[in-house]
Amino acid sequence: MPASKRDHRRLLVGSLDPLSSLATPKLGNTATARPFGREHRQPIDRNRELARCLRRETYDMNVPTHITDGPERQMLEYMLDHTRAELIDTVRGLSETESRRRLVPSMTTSIGLVKHAAFAERKWFQHILGGLPESECDGAMVGEASFVVSDNETVADVIAEFERASNRARTIAANIDLDATRGHPAVGTVSLRWIYLLMIQEFARHAGHSDILREQTGATRRT
Repeated sequence: MPASKRDHRRLLVGSLDPLSSLATPKLGNTATARPFGREHRQPIDRNRELARCLRRETYDMNVPTHITDGPERQMLEYMLDHTRAELIDTVRGLSETESRRRLVPSMTTSIGLVKHAAFAERKWFQHILGGLPESECDGAMVGEASFVVSDNETVADVIAEFERASNRARTIAANIDLDATRGHPAVGTVSLRWIYLLMIQEFARHAGHSDILREQTGATRRT
């Protein structure tokens, strides 16, 4: 992984389909971009940038400075998509063996972190926000056991599972107000805003975990 990419991740204290959830909000004509290490401000066309993101052209979700202001919901969804992208980025290019390598005393692995993130998407968006019974969620609802990846699942399989769960989360949340609340059996009353903030924290934290594991894996390759 290029050093610059790791440096940006550390600076941002963070960790899939970028910006697909931003198709709904009304965007202004311009935004202000402030690249790292530069004093000047450069106006950009926000709608044009969004279109480029959705076409997966040159947008780099690892440096989220293209949209730095805007409505609260737009910024929350933008940063959530950024952390989703960062987490996936930590496992791309790893072999199946490397992705499962245990380099810490716990059962944490790079592929297991992405598997767990897919569970978190289902738990908070399908079950809590959407009100679906756990039996109707489109994947296993197994809590801490969600870190376990079966032998027949590949890195590509787990990434695809996370992407499906993220896409469904966007669909469920799209027409729900940030102030709308739901009940959680342990936490109590939570709003969609709180769920967004929780998921940003969760995925950023796990992307940091996985980034360290990847650096350790890279070190073993060189020895």
